[in-house]
Amino acid sequence: MDGKFEEYLKKVEKGMYDIFPSEILPQGDVIKAVKYSLSAGGKRIRPVLTLAFCEMCGGDPDNALDVARALEYMHTYSLIHDDLPCMDNDDMRRGKPSCHKAFGEATALLAGDALAILPFEAISHSRTISSDAAVKCIGRLARCCGMLGMIGGQQIDTCPENGIVPDGLITSVYRMKTSELIDAACVCGVFCAESANESVYVQRAAEYAENLGIAFQIIDDILDVTSTDEVLGKPVGSDEEQNKNTYVRAYGIEAAEKAAEEYTEKALASLDTFENNGFVKELTGSLLKRKK
Repeated sequence: MDGKFEEYLKKVEKGMYDIFPSEILPQGDVIKAVKYSLSAGGKRIRPVLTLAFCEMCGGDPDNALDVARALEYMHTYSLIHDDLPCMDNDDMRRGKPSCHKAFGEATALLAGDALAILPFEAISHSRTISSDAAVKCIGRLARCCGMLGMIGGQQIDTCPENGIVPDGLITSVYRMKTSELIDAACVCGVFCAESANESVYVQRAAEYAENLGIAFQIIDDILDVTSTDEVLGKPVGSDEEQNKNTYVRAYGIEAAEKAAEEYTEKALASLDTFENNGFVKELTGSLLKRKK
């Protein structure tokens, strides 16, 4: 898996910053803040999934690069805003000071705004996919990140419940705030392939993303309890400090581990529709065992 992952990663990284204007402009600080946050590392899972799903559907992954990078811009925006004092109030991200600690709250807020808009410019300017595919990608990404998707999930997450957690609320929030952006990554990869079987592939990609996202977030809950600041690259125990309703808090670590395995199995089952699915299956399995 590592060789394929590195191959995809290098393709994504190569042109990641080509779209940015010069830092010597009067608004250079916000450009620097954007680049700082993008270069902080991270797993780049979403853009890799975009390329992988394009290839699994018979497309050329190189054609999906602009869209893949757009997914990483959007994801990075969400992390910048997550870390702000009005949200999760995290001072560290991936072992480095969060954007607002490095550049101030106002610049960090604007850097996140810039990265939320940039994906649509990147996709609309792509010369490697058809205009029809570009419109589909823009529509999917906007829906997945909007009030019914990532932003909606984050809103619910900022208002922790005290006492009994309504049945299904936790996984519903996880689906919105985590699965939806993964959905955009996978489904946009399908759109970029422009396959005759697109409708079937979209359905299976969405099923995969929903289950993977919930599993991914449950693992995050577990790591917030069991990991260390050094390994995780940010403070652990923040969920409990902020009185957040997490899967671990509601059901315990053992039940959380079992649930993560079950959602991962459901995600893997959705991949059976695709040919040459070995890489994504192996990647999916590795995410269940991740340590950060």
